[in-house]
Amino acid sequence: MNRYKVLRQQGDGTYGNVWKAVNLQTNETVAIKKMKRKFFSWDECMSLREVKSLRRLSHPHVVKLKEVIRENDELFFVFEFL
Repeated sequence: MNRYKVLRQQGDGTYGNVWKAVNLQTNETVAIKKMKRKFFSWDECMSLREVKSLRRLSHPHVVKLKEVIRENDELFFVFEFL
């Protein structure tokens, strides 16, 4: 997560919080969703239905999942920012 600078919170939902952030290497604006639940293994993260679906989807009307990050048992989804 040290590649990103969080700018502000965009929303708060049942499963996670979403922040607007910027990639410090590319200067690209992204949305980062931090899941509220702890994840204790990479396999546990990758088995989530949301991850499986978003990794396969490519459509102009669906926000693109750019990266999945797991740090200190916390899971972050990095999306394109619309």
